[in-house]
Amino acid sequence: MPSPELDPAAISRLVAQAQEGDTAAFGRIYDHFFPSVYRYAALRAPSAAAEDLTEEIFVKAWEKLYTYKPRANVPFGAWLFRIARHEVIDAYRTTRTWEEVPEELCDTDEFNQADTRVKRAHLLAVVRKTLAVLPRRYREVLELSYLSGLSTAEVAKVLKTSEGSIRVLKFRALKRFRDALPPEFAENM
Repeated sequence: MPSPELDPAAISRLVAQAQEGDTAAFGRIYDHFFPSVYRYAALRAPSAAAEDLTEEIFVKAWEKLYTYKPRANVPFGAWLFRIARHEVIDAYRTTRTWEEVPEELCDTDEFNQADTRVKRAHLLAVVRKTLAVLPRRYREVLELSYLSGLSTAEVAKVLKTSEGSIRVLKFRALKRFRDALPPEFAENM
């Protein structure tokens, strides 16, 4: 994403100034968007070509800046990334020397797959929501035991109670947690 120092209103003012020929205003736009445009190009082009490609994107943006019309549904950043996308495609078509990553070199680690990350995020949201409905003491015991990884003795010290009391609290908290889970998750526990 672009650096946070410029809000949309400031970007709009700079674009208007740049459209009138103010190169300093375009320089601020460049400084603001360069990191994100470079990352975009670097993900799609060899690293040696990414910087040159980024420069070409900004040259094209400067040349076509007069065509940009401020609209609420098309912010300047989206317009700029549309140019970036087309420049990356054009560069790929003209060079065609970039290699596609062979299927056997793709990351097969289950934990790096998008669907696994989405499932994990959903599961985490369900766990947080379920923990939120538990009584405070149960929630503390479960968070300290399972999320923080503390032993029963350590949890007892943190909560200033006995280990036996923590074991009973943990048992009751887990039962209440299971009962509070949505049915599709409760069957797997």
